Amino acid sequence: MQMTPYILVVEDEDSLATLLQYNLQKEGYEVALAGDGEEALLLVDERLPDLIVLDWMLPKVSGIEVCRRLRQRNETRNVPIVMLTARGEETDRVRGLDTGADDYVVKPFSMTELTARIRAVLRRLRPGLAEDRVRRGDLLIDRVAHRVKRAGAEVHLGPTEFRLLDYLMQHPGRVFSREQLLDAVWGSDVYVEARTVDVHIGRLRKALGVSETDDPIRTVRSAGYSLDFEG
Repeated sequence: MQMTPYILVVEDEDSLATLLQYNLQKEGYEVALAGDGEEALLLVDERLPDLIVLDWMLPKVSGIEVCRRLRQRNETRNVPIVMLTARGEETDRVRGLDTGADDYVVKPFSMTELTARIRAVLRRLRPGLAEDRVRRGDLLIDRVAHRVKRAGAEVHLGPTEFRLLDYLMQHPGRVFSREQLLDAVWGSDVYVEARTVDVHIGRLRKALGVSETDDPIRTVRSAGYSLDFEG
């Protein structure tokens, strides 16, 4: 089962729409763009998004009106909506939330803030989507679809490398000895030589396409391995 959340971005400012699309795709989301409210409503009819990023000021049909219409219909009533607006006034914010928006981000905003808000809204309203996908640095692991992406590019891993990466990603920064990794990934009832861990770490590094300067898996001398994302 493929669980890539599908996000519809409704934004009439081309450069911002492109920037949003690029950054959200990098986060592992599938993204569609609409340039006005009318197009947004058509796209929602074609395919129901998991979340909508909706600008307040739009040509043809305003963001507030799009939000109101979506909330009136049974099939779109519960689609999470994050509104973008240049208006910072409290009354506008309240009006946006009253119309049915789930969150509100005021321009100018940082991409980090927006993606954090999107994750929070998805976690709250679509819990299954959020928990099955873990992101650390530029790595994204999808436990349901058994897929891994690095900087948006698909990484092909064998089952052991997948489990190894998954375990390291659950405990970023923590150093594990080879024995601890053997227990966690292979199971304590299987006899495997400690050197086997080194072989699979090597395969994992190769699959991730790491270089000397760009290696999230840190070898800690005489201790083991750790997954670090610094800088």
